[in-house]
Amino acid sequence: MTQSIENKVISMIYDKGMGWVFTPNHFLDLGNRTAIDQALGRLAKSGNIRRLARGLYDYPEKHPTLGDLPANYERIAQALAGRDSLKIQPSGAYAANLLGLTEQVPARIVFLTDGPNRIVQINKQQIVLKRTTPKNMATTGRVSGLVIQALRHLGQDHVDNNIIGMLKKRLSGDDKRQLINDLRYAPVWIGIIFRQLQK
Repeated sequence: MTQSIENKVISMIYDKGMGWVFTPNHFLDLGNRTAIDQALGRLAKSGNIRRLARGLYDYPEKHPTLGDLPANYERIAQALAGRDSLKIQPSGAYAANLLGLTEQVPARIVFLTDGPNRIVQINKQQIVLKRTTPKNMATTGRVSGLVIQALRHLGQDHVDNNIIGMLKKRLSGDDKRQLINDLRYAPVWIGIIFRQLQK
């Protein structure tokens, strides 16, 4: 019985492909929680999958010389947000880093979510899911959401011509149109910057 659950689990993992990050909850339709936990424990022990933190695993992507590559933060957050694909939105210093406005990858990577708060430590990195308002989640998955969060992190007094110039170069014409479409979700001072980026 357990053996067949293990086979089903590994086959689902292989189907999803390398780089997939998951929790035991992803497999609950295959068997009971105890059997799933045991199967994942054995697969991690045998090196088929990697245990990132308690109850969090991935099927690591491999590099010919570097070996197992680190798990993707976005995928970790998505797995933590749950099977129900709750929304996640990169926030804070991580949003600024994704847009190339800061070079440093923060030790604490924050995602806004419409799901519960969670914090997971992976090596020296902390992945934080922070519950927020529907308005903050309205632009999830769009460039405007990323820009709003990055500018919020930098703060009104620190957004200078240099930052605006970097964003102008970074964003495509379609991206800039998206910002204008989503003006209503941005604080007033960020809305003014959105209009500057259009010029």
